[in-house]
Amino acid sequence: MLELDGAGVAVVDGEGGTRTLLHPTTLTLSERRVAVVGANGSGKSTLVRLLDGLLTPTTGAVRVHGLDTRRDGARVRGLVGLLFADPEAQLLMPTPLEDVALSLRHLPRRERTERATELLVDVGLGGHLHQPVATLSGGQKQLLALTSVLAAEPAVLLADEPTTLLDLRWKAHVEALLDALPQQVVTVTHDLEAAARAERVVVVDGGRIVADGSPAAALATYRDLMAGLPPELAARDAR
Repeated sequence: MLELDGAGVAVVDGEGGTRTLLHPTTLTLSERRVAVVGANGSGKSTLVRLLDGLLTPTTGAVRVHGLDTRRDGARVRGLVGLLFADPEAQLLMPTPLEDVALSLRHLPRRERTERATELLVDVGLGGHLHQPVATLSGGQKQLLALTSVLAAEPAVLLADEPTTLLDLRWKAHVEALLDALPQQVVTVTHDLEAAARAERVVVVDGGRIVADGSPAAALATYRDLMAGLPPELAARDAR
């Protein structure tokens, strides 16, 4: 279970004042599939980044499976995996085998190699174990990044626009893998078709949650926002 208890984020701006990225927010997410949508700069990524413990709230608290992200950050990061839009931001090793093995460093070296090989074969990258990561396609890199994250067996996966840079074939492949995962998955996305498959959709605008509920109702609010309706009218029209 993921909980925000009056959690907000404010930062110092260039003029010595403060800028609010996320207003104090109270939210409990227990559904297996949650989508977070909003315009660029709306605060949706800030909301999700609070859940991995790397970003701590400036007000309120965030808890992951009962652990406070401020007090128990290291333990929280052991429970949460993060998948970025750009796999280049998280692929660290020269080859796929080495990259996945890095996530398995808690295992003895021989077991690490064997397990990493199994995981890469399972996702269809068995023929690329020793290929330089730089020569992989964009879809293969995202698949590798996902495999490396899941190798650590997180309880929760946070996916920040995971298919934005992919063509239609790789997008469908990665989405199918994400949909089949046993973990709780919270996805930040502009893809309304993907959001519609979630059990719950949270809409963020101006650093506030303006809709939260079933995909049909929440996405109706989001479409109204994109059409220029004020949040209060958009939320009213979605009811």
